[in-house]
Formats: sequence, C-alpha cells, structure tokens
Amino acid sequence: METNSEAWFLSLIAARTLVVLLVLLAGIRLTGKRQVGGMNLFDLVLVLALANAVQNAMTNGSGDLGVGLVAAGTLFLADRALGILFTRMPSFEGRLAGVPTVIVQNGHLERGNMRREGITEDEVLAAVRSYGLATLSEVKLAILEEDGSLSVVAKS
Repeated sequence: METNSEAWFLSLIAARTLVVLLVLLAGIRLTGKRQVGGMNLFDLVLVLALANAVQNAMTNGSGDLGVGLVAAGTLFLADRALGILFTRMPSFEGRLAGVPTVIVQNGHLERGNMRREGITEDEVLAAVRSYGLATLSEVKLAILEEDGSLSVVAKS
C-alpha cells in the first residue's frame, strides 16, 4: 500500500508532466509546426533536444520544472529564429538541412548521388514498387527528399 508521501510524489510527477505537455503543445503550435509527417533534420533535432530538456523537469530528477521550461522555451525560440532565417535565406537552409537529391533520372540510377546519400539500389527499387512501378525503366524521376522519403514520378 502506498504511503501518503509516495502518493504525493506521484501526483507531483503527474502535475509536472501535464505542465510540460501543455507548454510543449503551445510551443509547437506557436512555432508553426502543423505537420509531423514531414520532419526535416532540424525538426528531428528539436524533438530530441526538447525531450532531453524536459525529461528531468517532468520526473523531478536533478533539474526543476522552471529549468526544463526555460530550456524548452529557448529551443522553441531558436527554432523559430532559424525558421525565419531559412525563409529569408533559402540557400542557408539548403546548406544546413540538405536539399532534395535526384536518385533516378529517365530510368537510370544516379550512383554518385546514391553513394553520397547512403541509399542502396534495393531501397530505390522498393520505393519504385511502392509507387506501382515494376522496373526502373518506368521511372522518369526519383528524388530523395529532405525528410528521407523517396518521391517517384512515372514516365507515363
């Protein structure tokens, strides 16, 4: 049976977790993150950094709630500033986050691009099949997107 101090401690953890959740949801909404499926490199790094920043704040670890919230707020502000910078200087975003890369052009593999991006022929063929195409000769263009997905355009 739980003692009163254990119940108090667990309810404190639950309350801290709810506060962190609300702050994170508000921060994500305020920074304009409306889609999660198309995460780029910076979005992934932000999620990982946020998780690390708020973990101790939620569990009453070595950090306190205020420290976790300030760290999360700083990450959101930095993300927003980078978003503004990327909008004004698209070439800067391309250098940091990467740009889409042609993997197949007119049915031919661009092997140099594949090596640089670390994608195998089997991965390309699987993506081609997922688009309902049987062979590379049916592919007009296949592009490795910034988020790691492979977009395929048929010749037809």
